[in-house]
Amino acid sequence: MEPAEYALMDEAEDGMWWYRALHVRLRAALAGIEGAVLDAGCGTGGFLKHLRTHRPDLRTIGVEWSAQAAPRAAAKAQTPVARGSVNALPFADASFDAAMSADVLCHAAVDPAQALAELRRVLKPGGRLVLNMPAYMWLLSAHDHRVHNVRRQTAAQTACMLRGAGFNNIRTRYWNSLLLPLMILQRKILARGDADSDVAPFPPWLDATLHGITQLERRLPPLPFGGSVLAIAEKP
Repeated sequence: MEPAEYALMDEAEDGMWWYRALHVRLRAALAGIEGAVLDAGCGTGGFLKHLRTHRPDLRTIGVEWSAQAAPRAAAKAQTPVARGSVNALPFADASFDAAMSADVLCHAAVDPAQALAELRRVLKPGGRLVLNMPAYMWLLSAHDHRVHNVRRQTAAQTACMLRGAGFNNIRTRYWNSLLLPLMILQRKILARGDADSDVAPFPPWLDATLHGITQLERRLPPLPFGGSVLAIAEKP
């Protein structure tokens, strides 16, 4: 990502509505997991910190390519963070009971097939993989260019990708569904080619409103559309 994006992420991810909604969903996807969990492409460590607070029973470790972000993540989460690429994870085979990767396989520097092969390799048999991916290539925007995203995909494409990588028991669902019309308006109608990052402070009333909408959505049946795709799969 652009260096400025790491600074924005580091400042925003503890409180911004989108990160809070994402972290709750990722944690729910790890329900029932015990043991060691890898955050592959952990950025500045927001989800690792969230797990340390809400799942202190887990042994967490991160891996991050950016020399700027990795030490921030380790300091924020007070957990080990290795420097390395998701394309070639610096861990032994069958090291983890679960692995997660949020909005990483969409990056230009990542080879999704190679990254999934590596994630499968470091998982124990029966281990769980949790992925979050941005949805719909037609939603590609100025923000995606700032964070070097080159792919957004549907739930069906995500499931197909995981099957091709040798995972089973695959479940995918969209989320951030109720706010999708606002995403379309902001990204495709109002945004300029030089638009600012989507990661920015929101007025408290607006942040609370947006977060409340994501919380309401969690109580509803899954909708067949949304701004993100959450996928859960297992290594055979």
